[in-house]
Amino acid sequence: MAKIQLNGKKILIKSNLTIFQLLKKYKLHNKKIAIEHNGSIVSKTNYKKKYIKNLDKIEIVHFIGGG
Repeated sequence: MAKIQLNGKKILIKSNLTIFQLLKKYKLHNKKIAIEHNGSIVSKTNYKKKYIKNLDKIEIVHFIGGG
């Protein structure tokens, strides 16, 4: 298990989880979002390659349309 901070909340996740798997777990993989991993923006092409480690900080931002 790994302890991470997700949008300001400390949670436990399975070890060796990718960002894509985390998004799938929370049903966010088809949404318009941006991911920040330890202070750096992650490109969508790297979601399946970027592994989350113990004590990582993840921020997920949703895009909302309006006018």
